[in-house]
Amino acid sequence: MKLLIDGRGIQTQPGQSLMTLVRSLGLEGESLKERPLAAKIAGEVFTLNYIPLREKDGEADRPSMRRAMAASGGEVRLLRYGDPAGKECYIRTAQFVIFLAIRQLWPQARAKMNCTLGSSVYMEVQRADDFSASVLKKRVQQLVEENIQLIRRRVPLKEAVEAFSREGQEDKARLLSWREQDYFDEYFYGDFADYYYGEMMPSTGYLTVWDLIPADGGFIFVYPDDQNPDVCAKVPAMPNFFAVFNEGERWCSLMECETVADLNDLTTSGRIRELIRVNEALHEKRYAQAADMVCQRGARVVMLAGPSSSGKTTSANRLATQLRVHGKKPILMSLDDYYIDRDKIAPGPDGKLDLEHINTIDCDLFRRDIEKLLSGERILLPSFNFLTGRREWRGKELMLHADSVIIVEGLHALNPAMHPKNVDPALIFKLYVSPLLPLNLDDHNRIPTSYLRLLRRIVRDYETRGSSVQKTLSMWGSVQAGEKRWIFPYQEHADMIFNSSTLYELAVLKKHIFPLLTAVEPEDECYDEVRNIVKILNFVREADVDDEIPPTSLVREFIGGNTFYR
Repeated sequence: MKLLIDGRGIQTQPGQSLMTLVRSLGLEGESLKERPLAAKIAGEVFTLNYIPLREKDGEADRPSMRRAMAASGGEVRLLRYGDPAGKECYIRTAQFVIFLAIRQLWPQARAKMNCTLGSSVYMEVQRADDFSASVLKKRVQQLVEENIQLIRRRVPLKEAVEAFSREGQEDKARLLSWREQDYFDEYFYGDFADYYYGEMMPSTGYLTVWDLIPADGGFIFVYPDDQNPDVCAKVPAMPNFFAVFNEGERWCSLMECETVADLNDLTTSGRIRELIRVNEALHEKRYAQAADMVCQRGARVVMLAGPSSSGKTTSANRLATQLRVHGKKPILMSLDDYYIDRDKIAPGPDGKLDLEHINTIDCDLFRRDIEKLLSGERILLPSFNFLTGRREWRGKELMLHADSVIIVEGLHALNPAMHPKNVDPALIFKLYVSPLLPLNLDDHNRIPTSYLRLLRRIVRDYETRGSSVQKTLSMWGSVQAGEKRWIFPYQEHADMIFNSSTLYELAVLKKHIFPLLTAVEPEDECYDEVRNIVKILNFVREADVDDEIPPTSLVREFIGGNTFYR
């Protein structure tokens, strides 16, 4: 059988792994940037231990081609750290090695994935009085040098639940009790077993670039740099972000919903309705606090930014409502109206327009308009026509009164280039909105904050724009690249970070999104991304409680029924 691996043809024999074939072609690479970590075949991601052609039992002369290989026509694309799926394989391998090392050094300890901090993750360690990050780092390095082959096996679900219970991993045992299939896949080494809901690299020796830094209550594991994977990423100080995430964990404790298993218990008992009411009350309290801070400072402009599907529009409206309680007259503005005409934007090196670049915004005009407004002048507001790709002037004028507060919403709202230099900084209040979901699948598997935003966007794009799952996922990579460049570097500079996640919405969104996801075929290019979403949702119990969700809720921005859009 002939395969085409990264465009190079090679004949494969029964029993040969992709890793063997990669080495035969000289594609292994000397650096992490070049080195293949996994492979994509017909829309699915596979470990390099994958064997494309297997011998049939007792029929060596009649080899069996694997389903994915047949579907791809023998074409294989290798994934490196620069590919999102390759990076995920790297991170899963790191998790396995870390939790294995902790188990060997402190068998009674409870280690928990906490939150991502840029290109690093904070992990909490409990029940280990003599815990030492330096001792852990040394053991992780030893496991890497041992180059342990990472083997996945399938075990009966009941057996897996009993084993995790015996090992004291009740969080994972409870999660698996909600699994509908009667089996469970796990990676193992000796008497240690775990799983991270996706493929890993072939062996621990592939984990070549990393660092481990001591931190209060645990440690920070540092990933390779996204732009240069052959060096570790820098870990910026993020005290505000970390404080907000810790607050989210306190919300989890308050509402007795720290894991997906907890959420399922609340759903089946009917107490999810109480969860919704408390969660919405907490949000309202935070909007009120934001309004208090704006008024106490005497700010006249609120610059509101956040990544895609954070709930920026609803947040702007709910903040406006709270400002009215203070007797203010809020005015909503959008940076979208300050877009430059499309035909005046220079294309990037690839010949395409980068519509998320700050150069697409007329920063000078925006700054001048804010300066004029704050000095008591009247301005003529622009309006951008997305159909024609041009700015229009429709005669809309604006002038502030003594009790006016402008709320400016937009991708670049926190960028210093948008802030007038001749205005007292105290008059500008910077608000960052993002759904920092503190809910975990289990102690060893957190749900990424971007996961919830992606679910929201898929549902919203389908409901309001008629976009397919495939179309939304095809754009998601460029959306995230724009966020890393234009939003995340400024989030720590905000005067307030608002956590727009709700603990109940996974159970609500599942009803809206699951039929869309399960319709995607394995041969589709985005199938692996869809499968990763489904793997988490498979553990979530669907909740039919839309009638409990208030019409001003952030969740309504995505499932419909939001009164701010009427």
